[in-house]
Amino acid sequence: MVISRSGLVLGATAVTLSTIAVAGLGIHSQGQALFKESPKEIVDEVWQIIYRQYVDGTFNQVDWQAVRKQYLDKSYSNKEQAYKAVREMLKKLDDPYTRFMDPKEFKNMQVDTSGELTGVGITIGLDEETKKLTVIAPLEDTPAFKAGILAKDIITKIDGKSTKGMDTSEAVTLIRGEPGSKVKLTISRSGKERDYLITRAKIEIHPVEYSQKQTPAGNVGYIRLKQFSANASKEMRDAIKDLEKKKVDGYLLDLRNNPGGLLFSSIEIGRMWLKDGTIVSTIDRKGVVEKEIANGRSLTDKPLVVLVDKGSASASEILSGALQDNKRAILVGSKTFGKGLVQSVRPLYDGSGVAVTIAKYHTPSGKDINKAGIKPDVKVELSDEQRQKLWLKERDKLATLQDPQFAKAVEELRKEIAAKGNVRAQKK
Repeated sequence: MVISRSGLVLGATAVTLSTIAVAGLGIHSQGQALFKESPKEIVDEVWQIIYRQYVDGTFNQVDWQAVRKQYLDKSYSNKEQAYKAVREMLKKLDDPYTRFMDPKEFKNMQVDTSGELTGVGITIGLDEETKKLTVIAPLEDTPAFKAGILAKDIITKIDGKSTKGMDTSEAVTLIRGEPGSKVKLTISRSGKERDYLITRAKIEIHPVEYSQKQTPAGNVGYIRLKQFSANASKEMRDAIKDLEKKKVDGYLLDLRNNPGGLLFSSIEIGRMWLKDGTIVSTIDRKGVVEKEIANGRSLTDKPLVVLVDKGSASASEILSGALQDNKRAILVGSKTFGKGLVQSVRPLYDGSGVAVTIAKYHTPSGKDINKAGIKPDVKVELSDEQRQKLWLKERDKLATLQDPQFAKAVEELRKEIAAKGNVRAQKK
């Protein structure tokens, strides 16, 4: 499998309610060349995509040939009937990340290349074990974030409608809407339910924020990466180059609450920090392992500490796992979310689309982080209450010494800078 820009996304970004990476990334569907005005053609096209690409060659112990016969033996008088059949067919795989989207849902899933998004600003997915609709992370400074939605929250109702048995595409349709309109999310957290009335809005997201900070570790470059969007790598490159000109002593890379995004973005950013070594391995259904490696073009070799938490998912886990395994960085914070699946998003001839899980990924040392997450080198656990207070009520303390995880990261960076200085002194 070749990892490219052609619509590869990671399992954690199952649905971003205002964004997900597909349109405009050069995806082409064989079904477009086989255009037929037959509802049954949609069913067969989806079946063929799963047959050719699905990560598990046993189709999760489902007789996929028998499924084809079952659904192609039926008659469909309109596309809505075909869409319903496709959803039923895909549910047999018991994979929450392989899903069908009708034309409206597929359009809602497209990336807006201008960076202006419309929605509430959360990334959601179905928990693989409980099948419950789960918040992977709220996007920073969005309506959901400001309302107090947290990573790992379970959405039990949308405007009073139960989410039991609901897939992510249906959830997205219910939650999205016109800017200024409201949606009520019923959230279960620590066994208690609470309603959140959230006003939808247009959201402008710049994936990278950075600054120069004077700390006990010295002159430090602080970079906060909010998500791995199409322009994240360019913004990261600009940030590192600018901070290098300012001669910082080391770096703090903040991946907390970063739900992930595009696979190629995590690889490109990994190459900015790693001179050599493997970044990620992907394994397809035949067991073929493809490795993405550093290319010798790193932008800095200065000490690096990475901040992670349970809202750090998919692409964040690829990057932090690569930096940890290659001993390029110290990870500080709490265990990450645990999503290790790669999807390909394919448009169908009638404007609908299908997302299919095509591979799983491992960190350079071979760790399968799906469900397990990545454990930090230095654990600094915050309770939900502490996280909410820090990120919402006391934002002025975030990324300061009053931020417990940041303070510990500064302490670790000070040690790394001192150790590197001693090595250089010995070499002289």
